[in-house]
Amino acid sequence: MAIQYVILDTETTGAAEIDRVIQLGYMVLGAKEIEVHNELCSTSVPISFGAMEVHGIVPAMLEGKPECTQTHAYQRLLELNTPNNYMIIHNAPFDLGMLAKEGFITQMKVIDTLRVAKHLFPEEEAHRLQYFRYKMELYKEEQKEADALGIEVKAHDAIGDVLVLKLLLSRLREAVQKQFPGENPVEKMVDLTNTPILIQTFRFGKYKGKTLQEVASSDAGYLRWMLTSMENLDEDLRYSINHFLEN
Repeated sequence: MAIQYVILDTETTGAAEIDRVIQLGYMVLGAKEIEVHNELCSTSVPISFGAMEVHGIVPAMLEGKPECTQTHAYQRLLELNTPNNYMIIHNAPFDLGMLAKEGFITQMKVIDTLRVAKHLFPEEEAHRLQYFRYKMELYKEEQKEADALGIEVKAHDAIGDVLVLKLLLSRLREAVQKQFPGENPVEKMVDLTNTPILIQTFRFGKYKGKTLQEVASSDAGYLRWMLTSMENLDEDLRYSINHFLEN
């Protein structure tokens, strides 16, 4: 059976623990023809105004729609959920966490393009999908791609973001081949997804703009305080602080 590559995005009622999926969009690559799935779905959880501001989905658009687990898109995703296949998402923990609330636990190999981009382009000022859409001029290519696939391009729409992500994935693959010659680029992206990111510079707080190495030399106590006192410390930052304290 051919390996399938699922490029996925969701839109949700918000980002809190209570929130749920209201749009599931993905493409399936690997066969002769690309599959496109894009469905709105209903939920009893109200859509937050902040979420509406981002994706433009309002309650009336969900009237009469099935719940996420009852959509064709969800059922097809279950069929694709095997260890041979790959799931590609930008900021995978968020979407996978939302899908887990719908009972979907991925068995696929995961490529988180956000983490891959942070490894490949550590000096970029941002790593958001829309940032790369403009920085890499993907927007110049997306209409041709959309026309070929019958997709309407809308920013922050699930399938619109999937389209941009498909283009970004090609650029990341090229960058991996350049930085890691001789390695399988797809498997390397899986590896990078699971590899801690060594953060070099503070982007917040009193040492914003300073390198972690500088702070480790001048104020190691502050870094130790961060490790012990900041409960929600980002795991990559925790890893990086430990790295520079040890070295």
